[in-house]
Amino acid sequence: QVQVVESGGGLVQPGGSLRLSCEASGFTLDHYSIGWFRQAPGKEREGVSCISSFDGSTYYADDVKGRFTISRDISKNTVFLQMNSLKPEDTGVYYCATAPLITRLWTNGNDFETWGQGTQVTVSS
Repeated sequence: QVQVVESGGGLVQPGGSLRLSCEASGFTLDHYSIGWFRQAPGKEREGVSCISSFDGSTYYADDVKGRFTISRDISKNTVFLQMNSLKPEDTGVYYCATAPLITRLWTNGNDFETWGQGTQVTVSS
């Protein structure tokens, strides 16, 4: 059974850092791409970053470029999202999800099939 479980969320001050983890089971990261999404209260879900199963290529939403880094450890079957220089507007529930294939429109989430339960990230002083 394909599953992903997020962890690593928490409360951090503006300018701080967090590292989220997405642990995969039931499949390997060289067969499925992984995306990170977030949803703030009262807002629609948005794509944050993703990493391709094929060659490890990475993609980012414009507002996190240069601050967030996605990576994967195939031996641990885990994808990480390192988030630096966090801002209050980064607050939300962060989800990871699997996709057999990612397209140019990956940020809308339609490429993704299996979703985790989410982990809360709160950026506040």
